[in-house]
Amino acid sequence: MLLFKKVGIIGTGLIGGSLAWELKKRKLAKEVVGVSHHKQTIEWALRQGLINSGSTDLKIVSGADCVVLATPVRKISEIAKKISGLVDDRCLVTDVGSTKVEIVKELEPLFAGYVGSHPLAGSERRGVQNASLGLFQKTLCIITPTPKSRSWALTKLKRMWQQVGCRVVVFSSEQHDKIVSWVSHLPHALAFNLIASVPKKYLPFAASGFRDSSRIAGSDSRLWVDIFLSNSKNICMAIDSFQKRLKHLRFLIYKKDNQRLMYFLRQAQKQYFIYIKDK
Repeated sequence: MLLFKKVGIIGTGLIGGSLAWELKKRKLAKEVVGVSHHKQTIEWALRQGLINSGSTDLKIVSGADCVVLATPVRKISEIAKKISGLVDDRCLVTDVGSTKVEIVKELEPLFAGYVGSHPLAGSERRGVQNASLGLFQKTLCIITPTPKSRSWALTKLKRMWQQVGCRVVVFSSEQHDKIVSWVSHLPHALAFNLIASVPKKYLPFAASGFRDSSRIAGSDSRLWVDIFLSNSKNICMAIDSFQKRLKHLRFLIYKKDNQRLMYFLRQAQKQYFIYIKDK
């Protein structure tokens, strides 16, 4: 089902490259153009057939009826201002940033057809070389309209993400940032802290459990600095809550309180099984 004539993907990395590939492969757009500040990225995307054409120049998105900003959070607003004169009021504009309050506040006045989105997909790997078909299959995408959002833009954005395999849910940008601070940002903060806390001399003895728990510490540190700082209040609240429970767990272990420790672990286990049942 054709949704767009021309889609511009600004930031052809893991998420942007995978989305470009899906749009092209599923024939959801007549033309998919990519933008990257690395010429090698564009050349790779062209060779692999992810895009129809590409450039390091933002002007290539001129005339697009859909533009997706898939850059790191810190760059989204800066680039949005640069392309605001390149698209008209009938162009759907969205971003895939991991935080939303600040981005929505800055982008909504720039584009009549702006609606924020956040596909909860990807991995600790980065770059267009890790783009893949099926990345969004059976994943969740949160979209964050406001009372000012145009109904046509919201409808088209929902269809786009659904067509590439996502289940779409709608939240305000404030709700989004609170939710992801718990289920995405806190786990990353813990993974970074876990790997940093273990003495290097003990790491050679770490097995699969440690690898599973620390995997996302391999994520792009620059990207995560931006995410942490743009959602700092919610993340700090999540960390405070975690520290409180960790302190309680320490107390039970220190006191060798078998009964209460067993209850603590079993309650956590119950929550885990509820979580994986829905996956």
